[in-house]
Amino acid sequence: MALPPPDPEFVLRGTNAAVHTLHFSCGGQEPDFPILFSGQNGFVHVWNLKTRRVNTALDGHGRKSVYWVETMGAKDRLLSQGRDQRICLWDLTEGRTSVMDSVFTENVGFCRCSLLKVAQGRWLLAMAAKSLEEVQVLELPSKTSVCTLKPEVGAKLGMPMCLKLWQLDSGSRPWLLAGYEDGSVILWNLSMGKVSSQLVCHQEPVMSLDFDSEKAKGISGSSEKVLSIWSLNEQQNLQVHKTHELINSGISDITIRSDKKILATAGWDHRIRIFGWKKLKPLAVLDYHTSTVHCVSFSDHRNPSERLLAAGSKDHRISVWSIYAQT
Repeated sequence: MALPPPDPEFVLRGTNAAVHTLHFSCGGQEPDFPILFSGQNGFVHVWNLKTRRVNTALDGHGRKSVYWVETMGAKDRLLSQGRDQRICLWDLTEGRTSVMDSVFTENVGFCRCSLLKVAQGRWLLAMAAKSLEEVQVLELPSKTSVCTLKPEVGAKLGMPMCLKLWQLDSGSRPWLLAGYEDGSVILWNLSMGKVSSQLVCHQEPVMSLDFDSEKAKGISGSSEKVLSIWSLNEQQNLQVHKTHELINSGISDITIRSDKKILATAGWDHRIRIFGWKKLKPLAVLDYHTSTVHCVSFSDHRNPSERLLAAGSKDHRISVWSIYAQT
């Protein structure tokens, strides 16, 4: 008999708004108690998971939703992206709470940025550009433009909806996977600024995707009832690997855990689903939230048994789960 799904380890309340993004940072003095960053209406909350309270509330987006947060190497260097069309760079060392620098995206969509470390102290940032179909890639911290990725004339892809920068290993050239409004996933060659491969994965806009560069395999979700699993062959061509039918439609977010064993999806049906990554075997349905789940994030604890999953919802709550299994 299958084991019943677990209850959350604990629930974080007090955001007073829908939670649109989550990001763990496990480095630092107390590795057992990671920090969790959450983005909601204008604020980034820095949660202390030991006390389960907000340590700091960062105010940088003028009460507009914050829908992407990422650390740059250390937990005190933070990027946040908001509906105010601004990406803020924060320096949180020595208790600071001020915005150190910012980039204006001039994009009106909901497309989350993607960040990739390419060398010591050098990062690439991909973001939806001012022109609705374009993606801009900047180098940080210099903010110099690396390339602007424009679809071919007449391609009619619509807006980019989700982005994922990746490289096979440090030193190898970076690539960008982008999901579009027309249901396509495109692999961009950044060094040439050209489309390397295009695949129509969904009938509806691609809401979220993640990619496992070691297995050259990715997964995407949309507003439909289908998860699409696709792979890259040696010629860097995308091909559909398999599809998985869901019971209810609508996926807001997908994330593969860093050990590449499991993945989690955030559903419009208020549920979090856990799958084995190897064969996409359904492992658990986590049912706690009373509204759309917007985001899911795994912690990066060194000790696997301490790894956590957090989910943020329209119901103003963040559920935190321990779903580590020895198998």
